[in-house]
Amino acid sequence: MAQFKAFSPRVEVLGEVVLSLVNVMGAFKRLAIGILDENGISDPQPGGWYSQQAWLDSFKAIAEKVGPNTLYQIGRQIPQQHFFPPGIDSIETVLADLDGAYRNSHRGGEVGHYRFRVLGMRTGQMTCDNPYPCDFDRGIISALAEMFEPSGSLVDVRHEDDAPCKKNDASSCVYTITW
Repeated sequence: MAQFKAFSPRVEVLGEVVLSLVNVMGAFKRLAIGILDENGISDPQPGGWYSQQAWLDSFKAIAEKVGPNTLYQIGRQIPQQHFFPPGIDSIETVLADLDGAYRNSHRGGEVGHYRFRVLGMRTGQMTCDNPYPCDFDRGIISALAEMFEPSGSLVDVRHEDDAPCKKNDASSCVYTITW
């Protein structure tokens, strides 16, 4: 399934995640609130649950009005709003935990996955088979990896060019992460 299309019309997303969009838009905060409202999400509140499709429609409108780099920047901010439990202390553990954190902020049906696997020393691969935009996923992965990068290393998150891409109506995107 391609980006911006929920796997099920019953899926909902947690209010804190919706509010993260508003919080990271800076000078475009009013635009974000207007776009959410236009898509059926009025006055989102912490602890509330909102239609994932309306949330995805808002992402699509932002991409069209402001550009895909904004989706990347929104993705980069999502981890800043997240509490990491004990044991999350490395790139490998935080990226392996991403699917669980994702599932905790969604309910109501199939939401897709973030699947991480270690490829070698300081190299891993993330497959994102979910309805979120490719640029948003890359932002989340980049920010998480940078938060836990070992001293003296440099994180690189690269979309696999020869792999399917949600921008081209594929069901997933694949990223190689090195550090």
